[in-house]
Amino acid sequence: MTETGAPATAQDQGSKAPPTIKVRKPHQRACDEKDAKGQVCCGHLKRWYEYPSEVEALVGKNAEIYRCENCKVLYRPNPKEMPRSYTQRY
Repeated sequence: MTETGAPATAQDQGSKAPPTIKVRKPHQRACDEKDAKGQVCCGHLKRWYEYPSEVEALVGKNAEIYRCENCKVLYRPNPKEMPRSYTQRY
């Protein structure tokens, strides 16, 4: 149990698995990750600006990365699409 009285989870004990990183499909706005029951998450993909150093080591510094608001799966932008952020266009 933690200090707040809640039961300890796997994340509290330090046994973190590396995050799942997928590539977005064209015009994808919702997560398509399936859970243990086989149901699709359908969480909104939001641009993630301030990610921790563990994720930065995987995706690179100042990378355009999206994260599902429900299951926290990471998505890289589709390489065939133009970036939607004007600050990321070259």
